[in-house]
Amino acid sequence: MPATAIPSGPLSAHPSALIGGRALRVLVAHNRYQLPGGEDAVFEAETALLRSAGCEVAKLETSNAGIDTARARISAAAAATYSIEGRGQMARAIARFQPDVVHVHNLFPRPGPAIFDACVAAGVPAIWTLHNFRLACAQATLFREGRSCQDCVGRPPFAAVIHGCYRGSRLGSASVAATIAFHRLAGTWRRKVSRFIVLTEFAQSIAIEAGVPAERIRVKPNFARDPGPVARERRGAVYVGRLSAEKGVDTLIEAWRSLGDIPLSVAGEGPERVGLEQLAPANVRFLGQLPREQVQAVVGQSQALILPSMCHDNFPLALAEAMAAGTPVVASRIAPLDRLVREGVDGALFAPGDPVDLARTVRRLFGEPTTLEALGRGARANWERAMEPEANLTQLLSIYREVCAGEG
Repeated sequence: MPATAIPSGPLSAHPSALIGGRALRVLVAHNRYQLPGGEDAVFEAETALLRSAGCEVAKLETSNAGIDTARARISAAAAATYSIEGRGQMARAIARFQPDVVHVHNLFPRPGPAIFDACVAAGVPAIWTLHNFRLACAQATLFREGRSCQDCVGRPPFAAVIHGCYRGSRLGSASVAATIAFHRLAGTWRRKVSRFIVLTEFAQSIAIEAGVPAERIRVKPNFARDPGPVARERRGAVYVGRLSAEKGVDTLIEAWRSLGDIPLSVAGEGPERVGLEQLAPANVRFLGQLPREQVQAVVGQSQALILPSMCHDNFPLALAEAMAAGTPVVASRIAPLDRLVREGVDGALFAPGDPVDLARTVRRLFGEPTTLEALGRGARANWERAMEPEANLTQLLSIYREVCAGEG
């Protein structure tokens, strides 16, 4: 899919959305995934938030459409190391829109890190939100062979090639590793990106080990809008996310085999779906990929959101949506989930990969309705404190103004 840059005029002006008496102009770049997920949703939600504040916003969008064979994936990964086409797309978008700041979300494999050279050449500061761990990990998940893996963090990514971490291909992994190593050595992260936004302190620590200057990192969590009134009578639990090994959904399904009286809704798609459906007991229903509005409705009708991740899940959007709806979260005791969810305050934690512990935790909570209700109130309070849109907007605009003023 060709890149597009679509501008939008200002609406009502937030004081921090003005620069020199006019609306701040933001060019937002993102490469969409074939299967829409949290990063795509955050890109859309944050863009809408900026427009509602009065910023003038243009989108530079590319897509993974067509990268659907092993050969195409390897070719795309190789091209990502330095894409002349990607740099040209960014240069043309800057020339058309004349932004004050460029904000990048996903850039892999298109248009690639070469876009930052276009920003430098145009004298426009660039910000990059690190939604995953691609700067340190070819797989981007810090997960390999069923376990957490940090073998390439702070080191040349040779282990990724040995293990074929990128889609099981050593050749593809070599291409991704080359991109990581090339830009680390070329100083792209040190000199060409003005600020990096990370979602958690854990992600901040990984980024620093990957060569990102600590003084250029800002921690800003994901946010979720207020869903308004939610169901007064809630029932069962819900999982929202990709159906893949690193998400631990097999642990979830195994746990539910002993929870026959508690319904579970599974929202999402992924490579494990067929196998999971075959293993699932009758009280589990698979909803498939849902629009974000329907996801929020299902979460608001549930007594708990389950996040059984085996990997270091980097602030799932579903967590923020659950907190907004006053839905407690039951999550794996693994960073950063073990800090995003506070045991006994807004949710509960269990041993990752342990279906017995998960079933025990769910059984205990669902047997104590007053505890679940109290945790729901704690979840809502956590959203009001850290994940509601207005505070997020203020923090984001502060980062924009920082780079526009040439600070750092």
